[in-house]
Amino acid sequence: MPLLYTFHFYLFGLLAVASALAFVTRKSPVAAALWLVSTMASLAALYVLLDAQFIGIIQVLVYAGAIMVVFLFVVMLLNLGDVGEPSDIKRGALRGAAVFVGLVVLAFLLSTLRDQLPQVPFDQGVMTNAVEPIAEAAFRRYLLAFELTSVLLLAAIVGAVVLAKRRAVAA
Repeated sequence: MPLLYTFHFYLFGLLAVASALAFVTRKSPVAAALWLVSTMASLAALYVLLDAQFIGIIQVLVYAGAIMVVFLFVVMLLNLGDVGEPSDIKRGALRGAAVFVGLVVLAFLLSTLRDQLPQVPFDQGVMTNAVEPIAEAAFRRYLLAFELTSVLLLAAIVGAVVLAKRRAVAA
């Protein structure tokens, strides 16, 4: 079981890094947002593998769900998405060179760090209740900051709608 666990840990870690690289190399903001969702889903899987199920679920619900919906809403509202090219990288030779260089760098890193990779601890111990301490901190100690953040996000959405309507009326 620990070997399979370690395999999945490195698999999701590699997916997170690859998705993050795809995110920062996209020209289209909508394509970048979709790659960011893939990165967040990989991070959620890593949290679950590290026995932090609550954080993994919050990662999916809050970041991959709510924050990305707001991000895509603003992108669509500001009309930043350009539908001109179906692919972000226009030249096939440039794409091939980038893949080749990436594979060479990855092979170099794996060959030099093969023996130095840390072993991920695998604990089949008792499940702990992780929700209670997080809820205690979020809804008692940091309740004011939590609520102010939600009001700030709401004000940003309302401001974006007002700016978009003002631009639409002026046009």
